[in-house]
Formats: sequence, structure tokens, C-alpha cells
Amino acid sequence: MEPEILSPLNEPLHARARVGGKLFSDENLDLLAHVLDDCFRIPWTSIRFGIDGLIGLVPFAGDVLAGLASCIIVIAAWFRGVPYITLTRMVVNLGLDVLIGAIPVLGDAFDIAWKANRRNYKLLSRELRQPHRHTWKDYVFLACLALVLFVIFTIPIVALMWLVAWFVHHA
Repeated sequence: MEPEILSPLNEPLHARARVGGKLFSDENLDLLAHVLDDCFRIPWTSIRFGIDGLIGLVPFAGDVLAGLASCIIVIAAWFRGVPYITLTRMVVNLGLDVLIGAIPVLGDAFDIAWKANRRNYKLLSRELRQPHRHTWKDYVFLACLALVLFVIFTIPIVALMWLVAWFVHHA
């Protein structure tokens, strides 16, 4: 008995990609990134900002709301089958936007300059144009992120060990 060989599907879409349909289309996501990051311009300058920068003027709550709106692009990327390395970069872009954006005044300037939604939309577009083609920058970025996380988690442990040793020595 011979196994049956099935012909491939006409459109090799990831299962999650079919769920988002038109909601997560390129046009809608580009419009969302535009509205959140650069739909307004300060007259007589090239400085552009979006709703993200305006909502961010409300301390803390504004940045959280803007961050939730920004999650739509990351969720769309996941639905469209973007690999985890790219999703990680997108989440870090968004995390930096929300955390640093929560700092009064400085955070608002950061929001306007960083444009996390534009960055994330460009990452999504790059991945869709050239699937699974990661650059060396992706891997350096992840290595640096791993190093920073290692340092963040190591400092309290080392400090605790130093305190215990100090108490034991001086007890």
C-alpha cells in the first residue's frame, strides 16, 4: 500500500495568520503605528508625535494605556506567525517605551523620539517580506538582553551573599 501524497496548499499561511484576517492587515497596522507615533507635527520643525506622546502626558496611567494600545501590533505579529526572536525584540521595544515613558517629562520626550510602534511595525514588515531571515543584530540584541537580565538578577544575590558574609564576620 502506497502512502498518499497531498499537494501543498495554495497559500501557506500559518494557522494563526488566518484568524486575524483583515483586522491585522498591513494597512490597519501601519495606520495604528502612524496614529500612535507620528500623526502630528510640531509646526516649523520635523518633530512628529502621536497619540502615544499625548496620552503619555497623563502620569503613569497614560503610559499604561498607550502600552496596551501598542500591544495590538505585537499581538498581530504573533497571529501572523512572526518568530519568537522578532516578537522578543518587539516586546522589549514596547517595554522600554512604557517603562521609560512613565518618567515625567523625560519619558514624554523619550516616547516621541523612540517611536516603539514604528519600530515594531518595521520589524513585522521585515519578517513578512523575508521570513525567518534574522540579521546578526537580532542575535546581538538578544545576547545583550540576556546579559542585562543576568546582571539584574545576579546583583541582588551577590549583595545578599555579601551581607550574610559581613554579618557572619562581624557577629
